[in-house]
Amino acid sequence: MRAIFTPQRRLAATRISAVALIVSLAACSDIKRQIVGRWKVTSDTSALVWEFAQDGTVTSGDMRGRYSLGSQDRLKIQTPFATFVYQVELKDDTMTWKNVNGSKTELTRIK
Repeated sequence: MRAIFTPQRRLAATRISAVALIVSLAACSDIKRQIVGRWKVTSDTSALVWEFAQDGTVTSGDMRGRYSLGSQDRLKIQTPFATFVYQVELKDDTMTWKNVNGSKTELTRIK
């Protein structure tokens, strides 16, 4: 059986796709705006401070790198030494990094 796409169905599918794209881009830009600032690992009082800048740079101690946000709230941190990818969750002044192996790291915003 062959699917028939009328002009109206194509238009409806295009509109739905456009709305989904806009929603995902808005969510990504919202996280990028929220992530900017200084963060410290909650459970470690001597932990290095992670600083995320609006221009996509990140620093932690003497280490400098770049970060980007991808689909499904993925945070990618690239340094000269390694690349890290986490699923990121932001709520108020708490950021949680979830690793693919299931481990979590919670950070708290430094004000």
